Amino acid sequence: MLRRTIFLVSFLLCLFAPIASVQAQIPAKQNPLIPGQDAKGTAGCSTTEASSCTEAAAKILPIVMGSSPLEENLRRLTDEIGGRVTGSPEMTKAVEWGVGAFRAAGVDVHTEKYTLLVTWSEGDTRLELLGPVKFPVRLKATGWSPATPAGGIEANVVDVGYGSEDDFAKASGPVKGAILLVHSDIGSTWADLFNEYLRPPLIIEHAVKDGATAILWMGARERLLLYRHTNSLAGKIDRIPQAVVAREDAMRLARTVAAYLGKVRVHFDMPAKIGKPMQQDNVVGEIRGYEKPDEIVILGAHLDSWELGTGALDNGCNAALVIEAARAIKATGLLPRRTIRFVLFSGEEQGTVGSFEYVKAHRGELDKVRAMITFDAGIGRVTGYSLGGRRDIEAGVREVLKPLESWGANNHTYDASFGTDNFDFMLEGVPTLVANQEEANYLPNYHAASDTLDKVDMRELKLHTVLAALTAWGIADRIEPLGKRLSRAELDVLVKETGLDQQLKLLGYGDAWQSGARGRKP
Repeated sequence: MLRRTIFLVSFLLCLFAPIASVQAQIPAKQNPLIPGQDAKGTAGCSTTEASSCTEAAAKILPIVMGSSPLEENLRRLTDEIGGRVTGSPEMTKAVEWGVGAFRAAGVDVHTEKYTLLVTWSEGDTRLELLGPVKFPVRLKATGWSPATPAGGIEANVVDVGYGSEDDFAKASGPVKGAILLVHSDIGSTWADLFNEYLRPPLIIEHAVKDGATAILWMGARERLLLYRHTNSLAGKIDRIPQAVVAREDAMRLARTVAAYLGKVRVHFDMPAKIGKPMQQDNVVGEIRGYEKPDEIVILGAHLDSWELGTGALDNGCNAALVIEAARAIKATGLLPRRTIRFVLFSGEEQGTVGSFEYVKAHRGELDKVRAMITFDAGIGRVTGYSLGGRRDIEAGVREVLKPLESWGANNHTYDASFGTDNFDFMLEGVPTLVANQEEANYLPNYHAASDTLDKVDMRELKLHTVLAALTAWGIADRIEPLGKRLSRAELDVLVKETGLDQQLKLLGYGDAWQSGARGRKP
């Protein structure tokens, strides 16, 4: 314990020393908050000399790393409100939480409404084996799955392996009228998680075409851990009833089907509760810029979560991060050139619905949105940002983060993909930054009953908050914009070069992209 304590003290000294040293060398900067001072002409975050980013970093770091309301804010969101599906009473409480936390931080805040097309919650989902072998099966409905008919479904279980064309051809029985069992591998990487979204669309298409009545997905986690997944990514009810089965139970079911070909019959009842359209809210805080207030940098995270756990890693910790970043920037007493907008989106788990609605409502100002930054991967160490295919913005991001160079968070990637609330901003040509993070404990607890507050490393979350705050501040305070808004022609090139066109097609967004219903219009 003593050796670890010495190590931590040494590490913190190394962490703070470079910034403190640089801060001591900074010439006095005029503060735009003080009347009579001319703020124009101060060094911006794109200069190579001592800049406002260095000063901001030196001020933000001790504010965040010291005593703060971050942990208590997150405790209230997770332990007291808990899981918060968009459209639920808990989500209403979460919006109130966000508004109250921004106000307590001294940040101007308001909510922006949109209409969620349909609401959904799980009923008493059950699967009963009727013979020749019986054992209990634990499972959870996939999000936005349609309910089974009243009284449930009685059908044979047919194993279709991993759901490839060849697996369907070798299925353990006729697909028509059957409940299909689809296998999975244990997920341990970001690629595995991404594949868990990319595989289902073609399998669902095949199942519907061949007349299957439902799909059971083998869980990708061990130890009977149940989690919520969704294969409907546009806020609409899915095409066929589906559920995730605890991995060990699904494997036992597969062995039973193999031992008794064509004879394993089950009763599947999933009375999902589907409701009418409902108004929902995004929560928006704002620190206005002193020179170019109509130009905007957005720092965002989604506030909603699935409800089996309490949504701590996904994405409560980062919702709290956004509020804490706003508090820290406000507390520095510094104002950025441009406006920083802090947005807590709802509807992310239903296919980035809330951020899509935000983009639609703000299309008139997208030419002046200089960047959209988002955090959505728990508390694994940040290594840099995914820049959405935009190599042109990398140098500017590196300059902004230069004061924290020793943290190893300035290694950026150029991939572009669906996955979180930057999506529609990216398709509109706005520069986007998504925090690249190590997996840490995110994947084992993803959307699961185990996603609870005890999984959050508060020190790591504070470090992320410093990075997020500095990134937003630096881009907002640059003399020149980070990067331009891309035209549709430029986006067409980017989408093809990054392979995003194939993702859009596979996930069901291809037609919307081509027509301009989603993304910048042709």
